[in-house]
Amino acid sequence: MKLRVLHVITMLELGGAQRNTLDTVRLLNRQEFEVGLACGLGGELFAEGEQLPDTSFYPIAHLVREVRPLWDLRALAELRQTIRRFAPQIVHTHSSKAGVLGRLAAHWEGVPIIIHSVHGFGFGPHQWALVRGAFLAAERLVAPKTTAFVAVARENLEAGVELGLFSRQQAWVIRSGIDLQAFARGGDGVAVRQSLGIPPHDPVVLQISCFKPQKAPERFVHMAALVAAQVPSAHFLLVGDGELRPLVERWRQELGLAQRLHLLGWRRDVPSLLAASQVVTLTSRFEGLPRVLVEARAAGVPVVAMAVDGVVEVVQDGINGFTVPPGDVREMARKVAWLLANPGRAKAMGESGRQGLEEFSRERMVAEQEQLYRTLWHREGR
Repeated sequence: MKLRVLHVITMLELGGAQRNTLDTVRLLNRQEFEVGLACGLGGELFAEGEQLPDTSFYPIAHLVREVRPLWDLRALAELRQTIRRFAPQIVHTHSSKAGVLGRLAAHWEGVPIIIHSVHGFGFGPHQWALVRGAFLAAERLVAPKTTAFVAVARENLEAGVELGLFSRQQAWVIRSGIDLQAFARGGDGVAVRQSLGIPPHDPVVLQISCFKPQKAPERFVHMAALVAAQVPSAHFLLVGDGELRPLVERWRQELGLAQRLHLLGWRRDVPSLLAASQVVTLTSRFEGLPRVLVEARAAGVPVVAMAVDGVVEVVQDGINGFTVPPGDVREMARKVAWLLANPGRAKAMGESGRQGLEEFSRERMVAEQEQLYRTLWHREGR
């Protein structure tokens, strides 16, 4: 008998959790599993999810990221209806809203195995205490209804244990995997530079992230200004979009970076962007397992990132890049400027980053999730 597995995620936007989910759904062995995917409407990856082969696809009309009580109740009802239609033995949820509503729906519909993946928590120090407390309370409400938790980073697992959301016996670390070969092959960095009018020998610093408080893209703008003062020929690529775009645009103008800081929106040619770059940065306030840093390592590009959560499990300070204290923009600028001033050392760090990436392959990620499904199914005495 094939196991029926339904994955549930809030939105198929361009992001690590979304890419992780789509790769898992696509690569699960169809000889052993029947697979479904439920998600809210919209998002840059929605069409890709809708077109996945051998996958039952369920758009959930009222499932949105924002807290909207009436919509959330309707989304809960839609998820329960979807579960009745697909009749899964396993429901596997991702992201905060889908994690809460999906687990509630699965519990109320009697699904025997309920798994939640922690791709970083949906609450953090940037939020008001009452807001953070409400999100934590929601997680604590559904935690007892969860059979097992998957954390993409050891730091997230430890945080979940400390918060009392789960025990170590309930949790597994399964890395968020990428297509290592695609990034190792690289892309057309020359074409990227030509399209942006960047001279062949001018250094480029790249960051790829949503423009939302978690990722703190405004820090990148301030870092760019500090680096540009030391390396006037440097260019800065900020890839992504979101609610903080007006703030980013304002600071770019005020700091005189209009000709140096390129806002590219969402892009799908990440290997080519990496090939055009000398350094990759990440300014996040909190993280899960930042796939973009794994992608940079696979492409041989050194990274400078703030040392939060799963970042320290990807970046070995002084070996394949640098980690800096959270929020320390000046130190980040110093490390980026040093790499640009020492291209030989930077190249050596980039080459070091290519080593030891086996645990971050998407094939291993999917194989470990398949094994988890089998283990839990047999443990339940099926």
